[in-house]
Amino acid sequence: MSETTAKPSVALLGLGIMGSGMARRLLSLGFSLAVYNRNRHKAIPLGEAGAFVAASPREAASRAQMVLSMVSDDDASREVWQGEDGALLGAAPGSILVEASTLSVDWVKSLASKAAEHGCQFLDAPVTGTKPHAAAGELLFLVGGSAETLSAARILFSALGRDVIHLGPTGSGALMKLVNNFLCGVQAASFAEALSLVQAGGLDRRKVLSILTAGAPGSMILKRMAEKVETNDFAPVFALRWMAKDIRYAIRSASEQKLTLPTASAALADFLQAIADGHGDEDFAGIVKTSGFTGF
Repeated sequence: MSETTAKPSVALLGLGIMGSGMARRLLSLGFSLAVYNRNRHKAIPLGEAGAFVAASPREAASRAQMVLSMVSDDDASREVWQGEDGALLGAAPGSILVEASTLSVDWVKSLASKAAEHGCQFLDAPVTGTKPHAAAGELLFLVGGSAETLSAARILFSALGRDVIHLGPTGSGALMKLVNNFLCGVQAASFAEALSLVQAGGLDRRKVLSILTAGAPGSMILKRMAEKVETNDFAPVFALRWMAKDIRYAIRSASEQKLTLPTASAALADFLQAIADGHGDEDFAGIVKTSGFTGF
């Protein structure tokens, strides 16, 4: 069997910032690919590049051995999997369903049960990385589900990612991604507060950024935000409203475990204020605008 024919057919649902890069990566490696996006216009360039543009998630899934979803939130995931023409209706028994979106743990577990009812295998496999990582096949997959299903899906993960970490049973990948993102959100909110104090105290802002990014606080998040702030470029790599969504899901997961996340709750309040102020579609670094920081 040749390398090309050995590749499974894939359906990719959702062609946003991440999904479009993943789709192009799969096409470049010779995968047979069907794509679906609610806004069909976004799928046209991929059709021109060799993908089959499906009219519904159901049609896309019916053409694939592996179905991968990369959408915005629980509601979007429910729609592509369980809607009137949802992918679960088109997926053949035995096919592998991969939910790579950042979703709530309770919904992921529910989706896994529904996949089993249809005779399908399921993995929750959210990713870390941004648009360039998706396009270059350098994502990190955080996987929950059975080891056997993961083994069968590795050809797909290897095409799209630099590594795969199996975290445990269904829901483990989803929870890990929420932990990752709420920590990022808390850092972002605290950096916004720090900049407001820097400004109020009359410190040289460029010197401050140099000190903070080179010192102990200088995480990847802080460095990324510092670059956005210094250049006044808030074009979305990861939109502020999606960060708010992820923090909200993390708080919900904690509540289900009888836990509270006070710093996450405080950060969420700041992000919600930023959305109310009209910054929801900007990069999450735009949270600095809610603190009174006026930039450089």
